[in-house]
Amino acid sequence: MDFNDTAEEAAYRKQVRAWLDKNATRKENAKDIAPPKDLKEMIAQSKAWQAKKADAGYACITWPKEWGGGGGTTINNVIYGQEESKYAVPGGIFAIGLGMCIPTVMSWGPDEAKERFVRPAVRGDEIWCQLFSEPAGGSDVAGLRTKAEKDGDDWVINGQKVWTSGAHFCDYGILLTRTDPNVPKHKGLTMFWIDMKDPAVEVRPIKQMSGGAEFNEVFFTNLRVKDSQRLGKVGDGWKVALTTLMNERLAVGGSQGNADTDELISLARNTDIAGEPAIRHGGVRERIADWYVQAQGLKFTRFRTLTALSKGETPGPESSISKIVAAKKMQDLGSFGMDLQDMGGVIRDRKISPEEGAYTEQWIGAAGYRIAGGTDEILRNIVAERVLGLPQDIRVDKDLPFNQAPKGK
Repeated sequence: MDFNDTAEEAAYRKQVRAWLDKNATRKENAKDIAPPKDLKEMIAQSKAWQAKKADAGYACITWPKEWGGGGGTTINNVIYGQEESKYAVPGGIFAIGLGMCIPTVMSWGPDEAKERFVRPAVRGDEIWCQLFSEPAGGSDVAGLRTKAEKDGDDWVINGQKVWTSGAHFCDYGILLTRTDPNVPKHKGLTMFWIDMKDPAVEVRPIKQMSGGAEFNEVFFTNLRVKDSQRLGKVGDGWKVALTTLMNERLAVGGSQGNADTDELISLARNTDIAGEPAIRHGGVRERIADWYVQAQGLKFTRFRTLTALSKGETPGPESSISKIVAAKKMQDLGSFGMDLQDMGGVIRDRKISPEEGAYTEQWIGAAGYRIAGGTDEILRNIVAERVLGLPQDIRVDKDLPFNQAPKGK
């Protein structure tokens, strides 16, 4: 793959830069990345930016225009992402919907569902969440217990999900359920899309140590969904879920809008250590250099995945590598940025601390990213088994019917 722009790509990059200069503000430091504290304001700003991008053809650039996308190439998408990352723009609330849920609907949903949901999602009119994790399952998604039982033309769903990002403001979600407990755990699953505003869906935000409440518990009590809301065949839910999970690791492994080396270099230039800018200290430069190398590795690994996508291939298990590296880098870089500011690193008062505690929030928030989309341990297993071809862990319940597998109390 040639990483230099062709004449056509250079023209597209120039066009993107001109549009971003006109419609957004360049970010200068970590605090420029932080979203508004007020949830309604954050959602309103994100929706307005997404609609503006859609109107200009920069939302879901590789998706067909008839679905509301930009009709562009994978390289167009890469170029836009590179340029947009330099600006303080909102939009993280759509990452799960557009990165995981809608691609799953497009791959497995009936035509009516595609017609109904894809375009509004692209414009940011509707927000989606992914309902996979459960309290008893941890990172073992296939161990889920939320059950869906057939009743005439409907399914009746009861159970609980947890760690569902954005469920408290989402309009729709994709839900993985158990429809047959008499077969091994990976074979008795079925996926549906659901209306998150249904009265049978109860969302309880989980208060985080950062002060935010981005994750939720979600309870289903006799939730009725039509069979037409099914994604894929009955019992094929694990196959459908893999489409979501592969896209999830690709999305989570990319930029989360956190401070990176550019922001850290800016901080080091404007922070003193023993009377001189921190950037002049060899130890500081060495740490920044390490993260710069990691960032470049992530970028080129992502290019490799995007190359596969451009050939019509589904993201593979190698996407897990990016997520493992990116989440730890996010946490370590946040910790270092906080240390550089001494006590000012944990203060949110702009008069005392110009960064307003942005690195502290990143350090705290990174703990969640190391769990989201699969813990570090689960992803290392995936890399070991499915990328490197090493022997599998012992799984005593793999071939047992789910209702006969040993379970905790």
